[in-house]
Amino acid sequence: MASKVTPPYVTPPAAIAAASPKKKGPKGDAVRYPQDRRQTVWLRPRVLAVLVLLILIPLTIAWGQYLLFGLPYIHVFTPAELHHTAVNTGFPVWLRLAHFANFLLMMLIIRSGLSILWDHPRLYSNVNCVPGTEWLRFTPIKVSADSPFRSTRAWFAARFAPIKAAPGARFGTIISWIAAFFAPVKVTQDQLWTAIDDSRYLSPWIGLPGYRHTAGLARSWHFVSDLLWIIIGAAYIVMLFVSGHWARLVPMSWDIIPQAWANFVYYATFHLPPEPDGFFHYNAMQQIAYFAVSFVMAPLSILTGLAMSPALANRFAWYPKIFGGRQRARSLHFLLLVGYVTFIIIHVSLVFLTGGVRNMNHIVMGRDDTHPIGLILGLIGIAAVIAACFAAHWIAWNRPRAMQRLAKVTVNAIFVRALNNFAPRAEYQRADISPRLWPNGKLPTSDEWAHLAADNFRNYRLRIHGLVDNPVELSLDDIKAMEMQRQTTMHDCIQGWSGIAEWGGLPMTVLMDLVQPQPDAKVGAFYSFGESVSGSSYYDTHTIENLRHPQSLLAYEMNYEPLGTVHGAPLRLRVENQLGYKMVKWIKEIEFIASEKEIGEGYGGTHEDEEYFDLVADI
Repeated sequence: MASKVTPPYVTPPAAIAAASPKKKGPKGDAVRYPQDRRQTVWLRPRVLAVLVLLILIPLTIAWGQYLLFGLPYIHVFTPAELHHTAVNTGFPVWLRLAHFANFLLMMLIIRSGLSILWDHPRLYSNVNCVPGTEWLRFTPIKVSADSPFRSTRAWFAARFAPIKAAPGARFGTIISWIAAFFAPVKVTQDQLWTAIDDSRYLSPWIGLPGYRHTAGLARSWHFVSDLLWIIIGAAYIVMLFVSGHWARLVPMSWDIIPQAWANFVYYATFHLPPEPDGFFHYNAMQQIAYFAVSFVMAPLSILTGLAMSPALANRFAWYPKIFGGRQRARSLHFLLLVGYVTFIIIHVSLVFLTGGVRNMNHIVMGRDDTHPIGLILGLIGIAAVIAACFAAHWIAWNRPRAMQRLAKVTVNAIFVRALNNFAPRAEYQRADISPRLWPNGKLPTSDEWAHLAADNFRNYRLRIHGLVDNPVELSLDDIKAMEMQRQTTMHDCIQGWSGIAEWGGLPMTVLMDLVQPQPDAKVGAFYSFGESVSGSSYYDTHTIENLRHPQSLLAYEMNYEPLGTVHGAPLRLRVENQLGYKMVKWIKEIEFIASEKEIGEGYGGTHEDEEYFDLVADI
């Protein structure tokens, strides 16, 4: 195997760390643990109005029925009545084990999912993701649709200045500070405001791994947990039908609707309905809830997750449209998470309100009595899940590379086999182009790039070298004189936002025909003038196969105009089956190599080296 060589213009992350003061954990990192750690929830007023109506209307009807007619009659089936049916009763061991595993995995999935969301804490109903059009945001940063994505740091100083007043300051000053602290922060035009700037801090008590801008690790936890959850869930569904227990969950008659409403009237008016013995039969609301979680919500979670795959969506453009587009699929994915959290809270509460000892014996021991052993072991199991969450946090921050490798050989290997071979071909119309595309990444700060940009890149030379038969250096005019390809495609960022833009440039197939990569060249490495969040030089890699896809090109045009400096001038890469961080901006040179392991830290890119992102980003 070739020895690992880091080009002189790539600053290894290890060198950055060695030159920096020693810091302890994420709290010593200003990116992960910023000064501004406020938590804010903003919901668009009309969405809030619809939500309030959806809650108030059924509650009002239920209270009206109760006040006018009293509580409805609910028939409770006895064990003797159920004995003559074909429905299996009890809680077999496979069901109890699946229940515990599902509880543990859902905790990991929900917490890692929140960390992913907080990397771009805005939810949209449109694919353009123009700031100001979101229907829900978890950030106090208010960016208007007409803003050029710029912000000033002055707001931060002003935000915290009042609290630094001398002891004995007037009470009005403190009140003013509190009002200012919780007010939205409106973006101004003094400093470039990127999608990375927009990411927010999330407490590690809530998120996994928590803190700020930890999407790489969060995705590893999320996808590995998803894989286990799907495997266990599939086994659970199979066993439901093999054993006959499916009949306890699947409604067999429309009569269940009025029965469930009767249960709801009890709960809505603060009464507990007559409860059947859950060992033999669920009440109607329970049955609908369990059916919805198992047969509706779980499949939707998987399907909406796949709708956020650029490899799938840019090959089969019709698929995300099933959910109204990528961003509505993302919103639905989040609403399903809210549904799981709501279900868990209500479910656990009712377990204890309706006979905790007997109910815990059902699901823990598989027996129908009031011996305390089920409650004791159940509480131990809950404690074990909490301990597992602490262990996951420790692993995330002390063994992050191990988690990245685990994801690579398990779930990411499946993604590569299932999705990476889809050649992107989806195209959009000029009318579909987004009004704005979030800028991302740090603008280059090197004198070399600044001088080139000041001269409109007339002296720019793209060097292509490595394992090629014909190494070349090309000016921007040389590149423009070669074959040009235009495509209007969807850009999908790992943070969650998207946008449609037209890109014009040189197809990678044409460039590779010119330089002739050798048989040993399996990977193309793209080096940038730009830097990572940590300050190291940015680079990323792609397989030759992905670079040969028909929509892979070096873009020098965006939306029928020369590519701007914010979005990657003089050249940026487009590989449309990948997420945005793989599409290197401000390209300095290209090297064809045998393996991504030969450069940097050996994981395929700056984000992969430093932030544990995926080597292949199909989803």
